[in-house]
Amino acid sequence: MSPAKDWPHSPIHRINSDGIYMVTGATIHKAHVFNTAEKLSLVENELLTLAKTYEWQLEAWAVFVNHYHFVGRGFSEKESLKKFVQHLHSNTSRKVNRLVDSPGRRLWYNFWDKKLTFERSYLARLNYVHQNAVKHGLVTVANQYPWCSAGWFERTATLAMVKTIYSLKVDKLRLMTTIDWSSRQLKKAATGRSRAKALTGQRTPTGLRS
Repeated sequence: MSPAKDWPHSPIHRINSDGIYMVTGATIHKAHVFNTAEKLSLVENELLTLAKTYEWQLEAWAVFVNHYHFVGRGFSEKESLKKFVQHLHSNTSRKVNRLVDSPGRRLWYNFWDKKLTFERSYLARLNYVHQNAVKHGLVTVANQYPWCSAGWFERTATLAMVKTIYSLKVDKLRLMTTIDWSSRQLKKAATGRSRAKALTGQRTPTGLRS
């Protein structure tokens, strides 16, 4: 059983003097490394825990088999962000490699960050991350995907803020990454996990059902 999630505080949802960044991390060769519920939970829990350690307020996040996104607000700016993400990659690599008995294997390719300074761009990227599992075809409603922030966001934000952010269009956002995540590949991986669960009699996590 996965440990209880270390949820962030309620989101602020406004631009101020803090450094607010959108961050994307990718595995080497887009490999589907985090291809089980256990591995996805491991990455998400490390992300939530280390964000608090480095004093980064997460406002949106989503973890997938070969990448993640998050929007975070930092009080010590970019140098702290670099240490935070490097620590995240180090911890998740070590722990996942331990699960599969593959010590020393390099999992992460790199990460990209973009500082958000305009209100509408910031809010649109929050929506992009909350809704990313829907974009990839893994679920029809974002809060059904277990490894993202949508459900937490809907519980902690005001109804007016939820409606405002979810109303923003994200299809034309230009993200600072050269990776094509391939929705078809992600959906195929999720379907494969669902079938494996059915064959073994295990419960398929909400959001990964075919």
